[in-house]
Amino acid sequence: MPHFSIEYSANLDTRVDMAKVVEVVRKAAVETGTFPLGGIRVRAVRCEHSAIGDGNPEFGFLDMVLRLGEGRDLQTRKKAGEHVFRALSACLDPVFAQSKFALSFDMQINDKETSWKRNNIHEALKAEAAHG
Repeated sequence: MPHFSIEYSANLDTRVDMAKVVEVVRKAAVETGTFPLGGIRVRAVRCEHSAIGDGNPEFGFLDMVLRLGEGRDLQTRKKAGEHVFRALSACLDPVFAQSKFALSFDMQINDKETSWKRNNIHEALKAEAAHG
């Protein structure tokens, strides 16, 4: 259940192709080999109202949180997180070059005792892979 949730300042709309950002994160997550393909979710939510630093309306941000299930050791999580962050950061290099911008990424582990899921995507992807 790797769920990547992105919040970003509305002023990025003219600077960033958010569909590309979402795809970069999805692809990087797949490349890690750490997450089940059928569980990967990446979503982006535009924050219409935000205040950053001294309130300069030109400042922008993108904050990503990854929620995932228990079971991966720290080294595995760090390696996967670093790979995804590098890909995301590289994608956003032009924003850093052209404006004042804050990028953050945090990983959170869900407690399996208080996390409920229902998903038939895993089976569909396995069947698709088996039948080409």
